[in-house]
Amino acid sequence: MTKEDIILLADASGISFYGVGKDRFLYHVETFADLVKLAEREACAKLCEAQGEYGWQQYANAIRARENT
Repeated sequence: MTKEDIILLADASGISFYGVGKDRFLYHVETFADLVKLAEREACAKLCEAQGEYGWQQYANAIRARENT
């Protein structure tokens, strides 16, 4: 799931803009999306590490390296 997917889902859910300007609301949604993305990547990396077999650590490292993209 990408940041854009999460933002689209939040928008489609009908979250109210009441009392918050649209730009500020979108900032908070984008921040939430970034947090979800990082948590998802870390969970995937931990699953790779839990395999304990040779070669899986390289996948965990590759997943974590994507945090900057």
